Amino acid sequence: MPIPSSLIDHPGQIPSQTGRRFVVTGATGGLGIELTRALATAGADVVMAVRNTTAGEQAAERVRRTGAPGRVEVRQLDVADLASIHAFAGDLEQVDVLINNAGIMGVPQGQTVDGFEMQIGTNHLGHFALTNLVLPKLTDRVVLLGSHAHWSGRLDVDDLDHATRRYGGYPAYAQSKLATLLFMGELQRRLTAAGSSVRAVGAHPGYTATGITMHTGNGLFTSISRLGNLVAGMKPWRGALPVLAAATLDIPGDTYLGPRAAGGFLGSPAPARRSRAASDTGLAADLWQRSASLTGVDFPL
Repeated sequence: MPIPSSLIDHPGQIPSQTGRRFVVTGATGGLGIELTRALATAGADVVMAVRNTTAGEQAAERVRRTGAPGRVEVRQLDVADLASIHAFAGDLEQVDVLINNAGIMGVPQGQTVDGFEMQIGTNHLGHFALTNLVLPKLTDRVVLLGSHAHWSGRLDVDDLDHATRRYGGYPAYAQSKLATLLFMGELQRRLTAAGSSVRAVGAHPGYTATGITMHTGNGLFTSISRLGNLVAGMKPWRGALPVLAAATLDIPGDTYLGPRAAGGFLGSPAPARRSRAASDTGLAADLWQRSASLTGVDFPL
């Protein structure tokens, strides 16, 4: 089906979501709470899947105070912890849309509780496991969060943890976002082959002023990012528009959306380009096998 060059310009333009149920990971701030607010305002019931449930309840209360008709509830989920992912997915009821929003960017080298490099473990492997565990309960689609950074991503399926490569916070982030887009394409191919009507789609927020750049451990980078956010960054509600479009509009599987202006960094959502590496089906298949081996979770259909 053709996708229009411009989709929505405001959260209030998404279709009614009454009767639909969403999961939003990383829903306490930034894009996550904007997604939750917009979906609940459109009538959806939203499960806010968060690492810190105290912060999650505070965020949920802010949404409730808007008078949004949709119900919001908070559940504990740490996408950097496979045990937490299994517990969350095991307790989850049927859901229409899973939005894999949680993520980290450019952090100092570290490991998840399962021993994965922190960024690939959080941004890709955690959501890989979560998606495949939730898939039998999913009726409509999964939305994956990409980034312009994927264009510079270099992915080594045999060394996702940078054990034999020099670690850099931004290159590791770029690798994790390239992995996200490869996962999206391979997931859609598997869904299609299985005869499933579930769709795998993606979106990126362009240059949006959120706190994701504030935890790199590099004071200069943090200062520059803070200034950039003030001067040029979009408000989080605008950065959330491509994700809302991907989550609610009738678009084909493997569609990737992002801002349409300033080289894809600013503006309202439209179809977005992806790198040649992000479209490499062989690399995507290899990454899938490696991800399944590392997480112990595989395609369930």
